[in-house]
Formats: sequence, C-alpha cells, structure tokens
Amino acid sequence: MANVFISHRKLDRAHAERLARELMAAGHQVWFDEWKLDVGDSIVEKINEGLKGSTYLIVCFSAAGDSPWVNREWMSTLARQLSGEGVKVLPALLAGGVPPAILADMKYANLAKDWGHGVSELLRALR
Repeated sequence: MANVFISHRKLDRAHAERLARELMAAGHQVWFDEWKLDVGDSIVEKINEGLKGSTYLIVCFSAAGDSPWVNREWMSTLARQLSGEGVKVLPALLAGGVPPAILADMKYANLAKDWGHGVSELLRALR
C-alpha cells in the first residue's frame, strides 16, 4: 500500500483528518501532522521525515487560503516529482477555493462536491 502525506491548513484540519482516517481504513500508511508530532519534537525534522518517506502527497486546498507550511510541503514534493524521484502530488479540494495556478493542469479530487466520489478517485490514484 501507499505511503501518503496529508498536507493541509489548520483551518481544514477536521476535513483533512477525516480523509486521513478513510485512507488508513483502506490500508494505506498516512502521515498526518497531529498524529505524528509530539510535544518537544522538531516540527521541521518530523515533516521532513514524513515527506521523505512518502510516495504521495495529498495537498488539500480550500477557501481558507494559503499557508506557508502547506506551500513548502507541496512545492518541494512537486519539484521532486518533476525530477523523477517517484513521488506524486495529488490535489484535493476540501471546501471551496481553487488549486494553486501551477497545479491547474492536474485533475483534482473534488471532495467538496461529492466526498465519497472524491475519496474513491484518490484511492484509485494511490494504486
């Protein structure tokens, strides 16, 4: 099964965690910040480990806007993808908003329109 990193804004935490739980229930290994970071941990170190160990990064976007952390996570992963490193960015719309301009040519999972269908599309992409 796939190793999946969930990149999300704090304002989207509830939706992102729901998605993470559904992916785990389908048998995938999921890196979700609130599950992986403990008091006293280096946030940068843990995120770096999560990104290095993942074969997929699901970038969650919504009307909540940009986040410097989320931008760094998906941008670095996209650079690795374009360099042929065997990692893939999967955009997912959680609630309103539009994908970043550089991801506009990618099909995205529209969980805002139909949660179940959007999750099914992500699961199909993780095969």
